[in-house]
Amino acid sequence: MNLLATLRTAVESLVERRLRTALTTLGILIGIAAVILTVGLGEGAQARVTSEINALGTNLLVISPGSATTGPVHGALGSAGDLTLADANALASPLDCPDIAQVAPVLQSSQTFTAGSNNWTAPVIGTNASYLAVRNRQVVLGSGMTSSEIGSASRVALVGTEVAASLFPGTSPVGKITDIAGIPFTIVGELNPAGSSATTNQDNLALIPISTAEQLFGRTGPFADSLSGILVSASSSTTMGPAYSEASSLLLQLHHVSRPSLADFTITPQTSLLSTASSVTHTLTILLAGVAAIALLVGGIGAMNIMLVSVTERIPEIGLRKALGATRSAILRQFLLEAVLIGLAGGVLGVGLGLVGIAVLPHLLGTSLVASSLAIVGSLVVATAIGLVFGVYPAMRAARLSPMVALRSE
Repeated sequence: MNLLATLRTAVESLVERRLRTALTTLGILIGIAAVILTVGLGEGAQARVTSEINALGTNLLVISPGSATTGPVHGALGSAGDLTLADANALASPLDCPDIAQVAPVLQSSQTFTAGSNNWTAPVIGTNASYLAVRNRQVVLGSGMTSSEIGSASRVALVGTEVAASLFPGTSPVGKITDIAGIPFTIVGELNPAGSSATTNQDNLALIPISTAEQLFGRTGPFADSLSGILVSASSSTTMGPAYSEASSLLLQLHHVSRPSLADFTITPQTSLLSTASSVTHTLTILLAGVAAIALLVGGIGAMNIMLVSVTERIPEIGLRKALGATRSAILRQFLLEAVLIGLAGGVLGVGLGLVGIAVLPHLLGTSLVASSLAIVGSLVVATAIGLVFGVYPAMRAARLSPMVALRSE
């Protein structure tokens, strides 16, 4: 019997026992669909985290103040107040830091906004015109802060979409007056929507000139001139390392620190945030895919059990075929083909169910899923392999049956 005839016989046998075939396929189908969905969920989470981190800025270095030390006691991060506007201006020098493209000082505090009967609480960030470029933000209504407004400590503000919608619902905020901590500010522009993450809401903020923030909301005491942080953008992704080294060396020199281990500031590259988040989501994806693989393994074992039952029930058929001249290899090929067809059918249906889930679940769960081509192709290969591997023993058992013993069982 040639391969085509064997294939036709295997298909006819599966169709004849369609209910058993469907139940056998179901176990593999569920396992494959689970793999597709879990990998899609993990890759969707990784893509979302990557997008959120990239939305924070391009080639970004975040410089934060260190901790104050009193004797053996170390204060919280940022308690030292070590970063100043002079540090930010020094970092912006192309002579000292040629690989740094933009520098944005940050002086941040949470304040209450009022406009008529509406009020809102949001972070107020004192900064300069470079903030938009560093954070990859654009002004969609109105205009940005000008150098003259920053130099003269003008009371102007750029607001995020959430602040604008809360204070001036249904109308443009540009040109309107809002009180920030009881002080009137003119809104000159609205920022583009940037979304939110687990830690920050990029649409719930207001930007004001750094000079204005220092006058109105600056810190008092020994840290009166200190900043909340400094945002630095490297000239390109390839100069992130040199920009980091230049910023660190210059700040150590300005702060009269002889050893980097004693630095009163920390520099966090955007790439480190991205790699950490990617590592976490990758580990989560592997864990979920492992759980799904166990379900797939259980489905394969179920397929083998049903194939063994099928062999037992078809002993008379096997004996008759052998008595009519069917060889051991022909019997082996037929049962192996049946197992492979079951695995392949479960794989195809499981991939289809997984793709439907990827299309539907984001609307129900409010999260993103990504169809992984590697997971789809791999699932089909694994499903076929499962049918082959778990079908070997039943097929060999069928092929080894003696014709006389098989016919006697009739």
